[in-house]
Amino acid sequence: MPVVLIEKQTPQITLVTLNRPERRNALTIELMTELTAAVENAAADQTQRILILRGAGKAFCTGLDLEEAAKQEPHATAEAVARVLLALAETRLVTIAMVHGAAVAGGAGVMSACDFVVAAERTKIGYPEVRRGLVAGLVMIFLRRQLRERDLRELLLASELIEAERARDIGLVNRVVPKDDLEVETNKIAASILQGAPGAITNSKRLMEELWSTSVRDDIEVALRHHLEARESAEAKEGIAAFLEKRPPRWAE
Repeated sequence: MPVVLIEKQTPQITLVTLNRPERRNALTIELMTELTAAVENAAADQTQRILILRGAGKAFCTGLDLEEAAKQEPHATAEAVARVLLALAETRLVTIAMVHGAAVAGGAGVMSACDFVVAAERTKIGYPEVRRGLVAGLVMIFLRRQLRERDLRELLLASELIEAERARDIGLVNRVVPKDDLEVETNKIAASILQGAPGAITNSKRLMEELWSTSVRDDIEVALRHHLEARESAEAKEGIAAFLEKRPPRWAE
């Protein structure tokens, strides 16, 4: 079964579905590679203007598949995350994350890399990396652009999951609607985007990126170093093992 589904929703809109519902769409190298390719291929088709990203099953995406990550070299999964975030951040397409159930850790990072986020009520969103001995370095690139510093520190250091309504209040999510209205609301945003001139929208996205003192691409290089340093640490080994064994981590004092 394909781990990423791609369909043309309309002549100008590509719908991409993360398709590992049995694992709550946890991110494997295969899934991230296919998602990166889906974004790049849609952007290469000049008829396409919008990419909508959603998750199959009960959740949008619960982050890195830690079972796979525990067996892989740290750089392999880290670089796959970096590639997919960069593809979403740099694409000329307008990207809309249609989020329900949960968007956690790397899954919340994928969400944050999109231009718009529409979330179903009571969706759980959060960045619990420090509870696994990890650093949310790659995700932090987008969070620092979108949030006040106090909210950023609360999300990353306290690392508690928040509901979609709170995420909207702090600027992490654009709109929150009942789950049954998620697709309708997403399509309303898409319809508004399509009223804009394609070139003007592409140039607006490019200018927003250029006005930052550093680029997403440069920030990813810095963040990758911090992420890998944490991934290779004893804390990460213990944090991931504790998660997989469903027990509290035993941090060294």
